[in-house]
Amino acid sequence: MASRGQKRTEAVDEFPADKRACSSLRPSTSNLSEAQTTIGSALDNLDTDMDASSSASGSTRSEGDVERDSVYGSCDSDHSLHDYYRHRSSSDQSKFKKVVLSLGEEVDESGQLALLTELCELLSFCSDNSLSSLLADTISPILVKLAMHERNPDIMLLSIRAITYLCDVNPRSSGFLARHDAVPALCQKLMVIEYLDVAEQCLQALEKISREQALACLQAGAIMAVLSYIDFFSTSVQRVALSTVVNVCKKLPPESPSLFMDAVPILCNLLQYEDKQLVESVATCLIKIGEQVHHSSDLLDEICNHGLVEHAVHLISLNGQTTLCQPTYIGLIGLLVKLVSGSTVAFKTLFELNISNTIKEMLSTYDLSHGAQSSPMVDGHQNKLHEVLKLLNELLPNITAEQEDQLKADRETFLLNHPDILEKFGVDLLTILIQVVNSGVNLFICYACLSVINKLLHFSTATSLHSLLQTANFSSFLAGVFTRKDHHVVLLALQIVDTIMLKLPHVFLSSFIKEGVLFSIYALFSPDKDMKLYPVFDGLRLKNGPPKSASRDVHRCPCFSFDTGRSSTSPQNGTCKLQIDTVQNLAEHIWTTYFQTESMNPEKGITDTLQKLRTLSTALTNLVNKSSNDVSSSQHDEEIYDLLNQIMSNLNEKDSISTFEFVQSGIMKALVNYLLNSSHPVGEEENIAASHLYIMEKRFEVFGRLLLSCAVPFGEEFPLLTLVRRTQSALSSVENFPIVLNHKVKMRNSYATVPFGRCTSYPCLKVQFVRENGEICLHDYTEDIVNVDPFSPLKEIEGYLWPRVSNGKTKKLALGSKDLKEKDTTCSHSPSDSSTLQCKSADDIVSTEMLHVRKLQVGTLDILLPSPAETSSFEPKNVELAADVTDVHKDSVEQEKHSPLQEEGSMDTDYPGARDSEDTKPKLLFYLEGQQLNYELSLYQSILEQQTEEHDDMKSSSLWSHIYKITYRRHVKTQSSHAKHCDDEAQNSLLSERASLLQYTSFISRMFVSAIDLEKLGPTYDISFLLKSLEEINRLRCHLMSRERTCAFAEGKIEGLGMLNLPVYEVCQNEFVNSKLTEKLEQQMQDPMTFAVGAMPAWSTQLMAWCPFLFGFEARHKYFHLAALGRSPVHTHIMSHSNVGGSSGRQQNHGNIARKKFLVHRDKILESAAEMMKFHARQKVLLEVEYNEEVGTGLGPTLEFYTLVCQEFQRSGLGMWRDDHAMEARNSGFLVSPFGLFPRPWSPSLSTSSTTVYSEVIAKFALLGQIVAKALQDGRILDLPFSKAFYKLILGKELTVFDIQSIDPAFGRTLLEFQAIVERKRYLRSLCEENSHDLDLCFRNTKIEDLCLDFTLPGYPDYVLPASDTMVVNLYNLEEYVSLMLDATTKSGISKQVEAFKSGFDQVFPIRHLKVFTEEELERLLCGEQVMWHSDELTDHIKFDHGYTISSPPIINFLEIMQEFDLEQQRAFLQFVTGAPRLPTGGLASLNPKLTIVRKHCSKLIDADLPSVMTCANYLKLPPYSSKVGLFLVY
Repeated sequence: MASRGQKRTEAVDEFPADKRACSSLRPSTSNLSEAQTTIGSALDNLDTDMDASSSASGSTRSEGDVERDSVYGSCDSDHSLHDYYRHRSSSDQSKFKKVVLSLGEEVDESGQLALLTELCELLSFCSDNSLSSLLADTISPILVKLAMHERNPDIMLLSIRAITYLCDVNPRSSGFLARHDAVPALCQKLMVIEYLDVAEQCLQALEKISREQALACLQAGAIMAVLSYIDFFSTSVQRVALSTVVNVCKKLPPESPSLFMDAVPILCNLLQYEDKQLVESVATCLIKIGEQVHHSSDLLDEICNHGLVEHAVHLISLNGQTTLCQPTYIGLIGLLVKLVSGSTVAFKTLFELNISNTIKEMLSTYDLSHGAQSSPMVDGHQNKLHEVLKLLNELLPNITAEQEDQLKADRETFLLNHPDILEKFGVDLLTILIQVVNSGVNLFICYACLSVINKLLHFSTATSLHSLLQTANFSSFLAGVFTRKDHHVVLLALQIVDTIMLKLPHVFLSSFIKEGVLFSIYALFSPDKDMKLYPVFDGLRLKNGPPKSASRDVHRCPCFSFDTGRSSTSPQNGTCKLQIDTVQNLAEHIWTTYFQTESMNPEKGITDTLQKLRTLSTALTNLVNKSSNDVSSSQHDEEIYDLLNQIMSNLNEKDSISTFEFVQSGIMKALVNYLLNSSHPVGEEENIAASHLYIMEKRFEVFGRLLLSCAVPFGEEFPLLTLVRRTQSALSSVENFPIVLNHKVKMRNSYATVPFGRCTSYPCLKVQFVRENGEICLHDYTEDIVNVDPFSPLKEIEGYLWPRVSNGKTKKLALGSKDLKEKDTTCSHSPSDSSTLQCKSADDIVSTEMLHVRKLQVGTLDILLPSPAETSSFEPKNVELAADVTDVHKDSVEQEKHSPLQEEGSMDTDYPGARDSEDTKPKLLFYLEGQQLNYELSLYQSILEQQTEEHDDMKSSSLWSHIYKITYRRHVKTQSSHAKHCDDEAQNSLLSERASLLQYTSFISRMFVSAIDLEKLGPTYDISFLLKSLEEINRLRCHLMSRERTCAFAEGKIEGLGMLNLPVYEVCQNEFVNSKLTEKLEQQMQDPMTFAVGAMPAWSTQLMAWCPFLFGFEARHKYFHLAALGRSPVHTHIMSHSNVGGSSGRQQNHGNIARKKFLVHRDKILESAAEMMKFHARQKVLLEVEYNEEVGTGLGPTLEFYTLVCQEFQRSGLGMWRDDHAMEARNSGFLVSPFGLFPRPWSPSLSTSSTTVYSEVIAKFALLGQIVAKALQDGRILDLPFSKAFYKLILGKELTVFDIQSIDPAFGRTLLEFQAIVERKRYLRSLCEENSHDLDLCFRNTKIEDLCLDFTLPGYPDYVLPASDTMVVNLYNLEEYVSLMLDATTKSGISKQVEAFKSGFDQVFPIRHLKVFTEEELERLLCGEQVMWHSDELTDHIKFDHGYTISSPPIINFLEIMQEFDLEQQRAFLQFVTGAPRLPTGGLASLNPKLTIVRKHCSKLIDADLPSVMTCANYLKLPPYSSKVGLFLVY
């Protein structure tokens, strides 16, 4: 081999083989062997065909170019382009003809070189269809002949290069070349390499040919030809070679394995290479080979003997998950499944490699809430969890087999001879498999996990089984499994019980009784028995009828969902393996064998613990019912408190109470009865008696203090944590919410007449609207059967139907009712729309004042509760503010009127106070089969809910084919009388005395006004209500404990104001997340029909509205996008996983949403932002920014624009933010607040029309609301450090003195201590009324008068508070001072700014959709992550390409420098590379596109060059610096 055949060093800056000329050629003196071919006549016959072909080609090309050029505004006429390309095509064809004729003649080598060079140039620049198939067939044998030239390497190189170009120009050329033996010729050159350039060009040509002629390449031995000397080539050429092998392996024939089996050793060796793309190609080849030979045990053993199993296990380990794309990673697991299913070598090797530990790590790091995102039942692709469970099932032999084979016998013998291996297998995997099942995965995943557990227990010895089951509460796990209603799952659970009782008959008997397993088994074979003592088993009834046949959809049957295809019983047999009476017979057998004794009679037997808990719950319920009849009496409070203490003391005993006993005891129902004062909340808040509300608030406070008190912090004795965990377990065991998947529904375009008359990409419901008999005020609907959008709420359907069925009499009645109401109504313009009136009846205001007694009347301070005159939800809006805000957005409103996207998605407008408007009340009531439909649900949800109640197993296909007859009638509004809201003077006096305790009215109110049908939650209502109360107690922990400390100070139990603030232990928010419900919601959102929230079952929307904390953040994030932005999470998921590098990044997948470019000026950022929002705030378009007189647009410039806007909003002197604690950065003019941005208070007496500065502040807050909403809508990251208190305002929550401490700690702490002094004064007055004027209370040894405080807001001397008497603060007006301070800081002083922000936000999408998040989550969603990265994160989530690998010296130095960044350096680096100083939610892993670092080619000194970036692609071009020092100087 000549010198050019030596292994080439990595030279990225060189041209690839098909672009380089041959260098260092050997001299040649001989010519090509004479080869005359008669082609003249053939070329003459081409003229006509070539002319026609060139004409068509030119026409096609010209049209395409016109369309492309017209987009950029630089195009000629269609005729000129058409003529140009036609003339060019004709010219190319004449040149081709001339070259071909010349090559066919006898010419010398120099002439052939010249002709081949000209041919390569022609093929490089000709249009796609300039070369006809006939001409390509003619030229193919000539090029093949020249490629076989033995003496002149230049001729070989250029001819092979021409072959490569020929495949690009004419797709059919691959077939012509294969017919003329081009593939064997190229393979021959690769088997004996003389010239590296020629070999590289051969690889390029083979890769082109293999795309269409894979079989020809295989038969010619192309696989071995390209792999034999692959180590001699550079990485880029190695990738080309492997691409050829991939193309061939994708079309392997089932016969002749010898054609590819010789390549297995080389491919296994290549799996150890560093290049990611190379490894992925090799893995793909091996996966395809495994699919072809998995039926042959001998071939599988041969593959395994080459180390494939070891290399595959290494790749699927924890470190390999980030180096492979998801499909390849899953394919490797599937390859192991095939190897294990037929190879004893693979079986033993995996156990020797401790595969159980590898799988444990995979499952431990795998988010269980996404366990079935791409299950085979949803999108046809097997996901990772599905393949992992397949592998586990193959690692353990089947317990029952139709036929015994040697393979199964060998495996059983191996496991019996190595009990230590099996025990290690169980220790590693049993706990994690239980967690997977308990997380609420779908039926198929649950079945697979139970199958593995069943096999594991079956093959384990009694001793190892006993020690294994001690690691988990296995009895409780089995009890939860029995609540599932599928025969397959229940049968596996019964088999597990049978195995345990057979091997350990007395060990688990008591735990089975305690956890309810005994009663579950009894209920299975005794369905007619009435088990009144155990109501939880009322729903434990298997579906009627035999298991369905699997013939029509075999993948819907768990029997075949994990079948590898080697078994004789395959899905093609068409019948389910499970017999009709198998479950009942096995349950009866287990009962009669192990449990049939008098002491275990489920109708009589009860555990001592359960009896004790039932006694306590009954006592609590009776005592609460007795005390509820006497409002003013408190004689029962101590007895109730003692009972609560006893209950919590029993619940705190570790492992003494099972979930079954806790659920059956009635404790939860008794606690809810206690909190609600013996009645469930149904109706509006005004319907609740004020005295009843007082009792509820008092009990809420007492219960909260009890749960928050603990002796050992974060210990098991923490009552709140204990109760939360027990209640979560109860919820998981009791809930049975259905998941409705529309697998068989064909997606088709439809036209929905109702309610908007628009096309949909999903089927519609056929509905016949019929007027109810006896309804005389409405017309009949004229249409017979109409198509209704299934996912539209009933209120939108009512909006369509009302004007079509109402008559004049109905309208007059409606107008008359409205006129009557307007007499007692205060009206104002909504800040969001000057044409929308917000009305509040006098009845509502009176009832509100009854519930919120004014603080000055009762002589006590209301720190935690807003004043009724200052609470935006109860106060008529300020007309002047509304007009001003409307003026700011007048142009935006006009733009909305002409927007064609106005009705797209979920872009409905939700103005403040809209739900109180008269227009939101229903005008029509709808009924389906006699049952009233829920006004808040979609028609699909209502029908689904009704059919689910009637039929456990509802077929989704029948839902869409049925015609629904829906009757309607007019909704008769009931007048609320003043007597309903007003009470006598005695009760008013009582409320005044107790008003100081009304601390949590906002929470209690939300429990009553939540717009959900509570009865539909069934037995989970009490559990969800209790969890909601516990979550609120945890959120208000500081309020509750501070109230206790304040009362203790007032009574003299603690001395000194410094004792008021003590640490309060909290329960982590994740403890309130129910993994089972989260998984169910995830599965539901993956349904192909989930285009909107209305497409999911009602329970999902109801629970999300009432208890969003039950769902994980990721699930709520997807739900938010679905509800607010109208994007399908299914499509987002599929697109994200097809893009290797991160699923959700700063730029969300926007599907087919229109994009708009907007020109901005760098010197007028806020003005440009205002102009942008003016035109596009209400449009559902994806905005991209381009700067004036600058080149470039896309993700990078857009993120930079949002960053610049954020900087402008933080500029000092705007009058928007509190600057008490903000420090101006040196010479920058920007605010840097250590406690976050919070609105600056402005006096409510100011008006936007009288003060220009204030008017600009309001306008800027409205613009800020638009920017924030648009950033959320488009998936952009903002660098706005809002305070937690401001996020609470965005979410519509009320602020308290504790929130002031978060934005101004000193000020908030002082107000809290002042309040303690006020409480102390009140307590002393109650003890000695006659000496009340002689009280001498001090603030830290200083009299209040000596503090020289006046009624102005600290830090804002122009903000004068409306004091009642003197301007000097003393002990007697201190309460009023604190109240006014709190009001100015958190309510009236900032209310207009907050309303302006919300009104601007609502123009993009309704701000109410954000309420599913907490303050911390909203900050994370809006501002992304700002945490320091670590080394593993950098190596796992950064891509190195085009000259760099992870082991390249410049990369090693660069990663070391990145790890040494401080926060500011990290922000600067991210700003430089991505355009934003923060990472999206999820950190580097979520960056999309993935951060990529490539080698930069330097034209001068390397160390003097600087890096460059492409921010749109997160692409960093890094010069190969010689040392870390040079690299460090750059950064």
